[in-house]
Amino acid sequence: MRLISLFLFSFLITVTSAQETEELKVENAIKTFFQGFHRQDSTAIRDAVNSAIRMQTIGKNQQGEDSVRTVSFDDFVRSIVQIPDSVHFEERILSYKIQVDGSMAHAWTPYEFWFNEKFSHCGVNSFQLFKEGDTWKILSIIDTRRKEGCY
Repeated sequence: MRLISLFLFSFLITVTSAQETEELKVENAIKTFFQGFHRQDSTAIRDAVNSAIRMQTIGKNQQGEDSVRTVSFDDFVRSIVQIPDSVHFEERILSYKIQVDGSMAHAWTPYEFWFNEKFSHCGVNSFQLFKEGDTWKILSIIDTRRKEGCY
């Protein structure tokens, strides 16, 4: 009986350890994306995502109503790369809540966005990732944006 208990305990530790490792890999994939984002490095940004990436944002429209807007990934990358060197921007991820199931992962990341050292807005990013071989790639990003009720 002790042998079975020891085996089960060892198995659970191994499974938990593997899960934590995958969660850390997912977190690092997102951090790699933001490193490219902050360096305005289009190659690094593109390397962090799946070729079928979908980007959306939820925010207020001109009528003040919540709406969902789809953003072209190419337009997003182009807009980041074209930001002048004199402008400093930073998306500060406040925490990571990651779930993994096989080759699929989800990350919930509250953030603050700063523009020239001044607070701009906050929200949450929701990332869907797919494990391509041994590499986690971002498949989808949807975020919220607001100026009030921040963390």
